[in-house]
Amino acid sequence: MSAQSYPPGTVLMRPTLDALARNWWLILLRGICAVVFGILTFIWPGLTLLTLVLFYGAFSLLDGAFSIAAAVKGGAPMPRWWLALVGLLGIGVGIITLAWPQITGIVLLMFIAGWAIASGLLQIIGAIALRKEIEGEWWLVASGILSVVFGVLLIMYPGAGALSLAIVIGAFAVAYGILLIGFSLRLKKHADVRI
Repeated sequence: MSAQSYPPGTVLMRPTLDALARNWWLILLRGICAVVFGILTFIWPGLTLLTLVLFYGAFSLLDGAFSIAAAVKGGAPMPRWWLALVGLLGIGVGIITLAWPQITGIVLLMFIAGWAIASGLLQIIGAIALRKEIEGEWWLVASGILSVVFGVLLIMYPGAGALSLAIVIGAFAVAYGILLIGFSLRLKKHADVRI
């Protein structure tokens, strides 16, 4: 039963959904950053490894900052630890990659793969926490699964060259960003519903 089918005046207990819905725009910003990062990797297909590292570090920092902001701005007590962990992980990986931009391709690959798997698992956990409060949590599940699959593929095929790595990372970022944008717009619909 959707929230819109309840009689007027009904008060529903949806602390996780309500807190995320109030801050839907932060998840939208995460999605936009991911899409922009992905498009930049396609615009410059001859990226040097250093440029790719700098792009990735900036993207990871922004994604982490927006995740932490969404967790902190949650308002009512709710289980938003998973979102804070995604943010801390993103910021940590971003700082490491920007602090050591001369890291080798394989080390960068392992950073990206580890971040993708860990943040994907945390997003799936977050979606499971939301499953009783929202229809359409599949957007978050799908972005989590995509992230985990991406990380596993990077670990399985670490010998990819810088160009193919940039294309794979760009494709992942665009798809991931689109899924986050879809999830944020779904949250916006819940924010607009007044019961």
